[in-house]
Amino acid sequence: MSSDASIGTPKVSKSDAEWRAQLSPEEYAVLRQAGTERPFTGEYDEVFTEGVYSCRACGAELFRSETKFASHCGWPSFYAPSSDDNVILREDRSMGMTRVEVLCASCHSHLGHVFTGEGYGTPTDQRYCMNSVSLRHEPAA
Repeated sequence: MSSDASIGTPKVSKSDAEWRAQLSPEEYAVLRQAGTERPFTGEYDEVFTEGVYSCRACGAELFRSETKFASHCGWPSFYAPSSDDNVILREDRSMGMTRVEVLCASCHSHLGHVFTGEGYGTPTDQRYCMNSVSLRHEPAA
């Protein structure tokens, strides 16, 4: 798990003003300020169309539909990123608990959190609980 000092410089780096100009207020609040969209409101919560999920901020590939599953938690859930190199995992001690935050490895935008050992029966026993607003789905051709 990475610490702030060890995650390095993002490949895609923009000023705060550039991010604000590119992203909607909701996208900015989640991606750049580690916010969370309300459960059961995101556009990809119940979408299972084949394709690739990329970072809404920089376009880097993050997940593939093959690893998406119905967790019924209110946010899109995946059991693994398309490559471990696509995400950064970082300890998050906000909200009075210890969780594992998931960041885009390319631009260091906040995507959501990953949870382990919840009993979903996925191959990795993990649930990457992502904000829809952090993702963009590109259906397979």
